[in-house]
Amino acid sequence: MDQTQYLSQEKLDELKKELYDLKSEGIPRIANRIDEAKQMGDLSENAEYHAAKEEMAWANSRVLELESILENAQVIQKTKSDTVILGSKVVVEVGGNELTFTIVGQQEADPLEGKISNESPIGSALLGAKKGDTIHVQTPAGAREYSIKTVE
Repeated sequence: MDQTQYLSQEKLDELKKELYDLKSEGIPRIANRIDEAKQMGDLSENAEYHAAKEEMAWANSRVLELESILENAQVIQKTKSDTVILGSKVVVEVGGNELTFTIVGQQEADPLEGKISNESPIGSALLGAKKGDTIHVQTPAGAREYSIKTVE
């Protein structure tokens, strides 16, 4: 299975910073909370201790996730193309409405901002299409036709 994580340079930098912050500040801060909670005595009824342990488990799993993403990261190169590729901004017409999508990797997908994953039904159908093409996509709302107006 391909584990490549397609990211913009901005998202790559953001994830590197998050990893650095977790390792240099977050985890040590949580470890101090655990130590302080241990000093309070009976751990079986110590809510602060249990909360800090849960937070530490989350932080450690997030570190592993970030390291995996960064290890498999490939930066999306912005290039001029008439064909929809990763990083393309696409204006489509669907049901009489114009929508604008930017095709991004799954880590950056945010449908409310018009950023759709290359792995989503619409994103994967748009890849390889050109201005003037009409694509058919099976979405949760049913089959839809998307007419491509522009590709940037």
